[in-house]
Amino acid sequence: MEHKTFSIPKISCGHCVMTITKELRELKGVCKVDGNPQFKTVDVEWDLPATEAQIRATLSEINFPAA
Repeated sequence: MEHKTFSIPKISCGHCVMTITKELRELKGVCKVDGNPQFKTVDVEWDLPATEAQIRATLSEINFPAA
């Protein structure tokens, strides 16, 4: 299992975190998504077939690119 904390500068509220969580959980292999709007971060845990590149691409597609 892989884990990474992504810095997402565009997070401004809990709704942003809900959107990110919903979209990332649709990726096969993503096990856990926890966001913190105060620190503008999202912690993600995943297994294959999900990849960090795929997660970053999804974040960009939904207009919350990782820094």
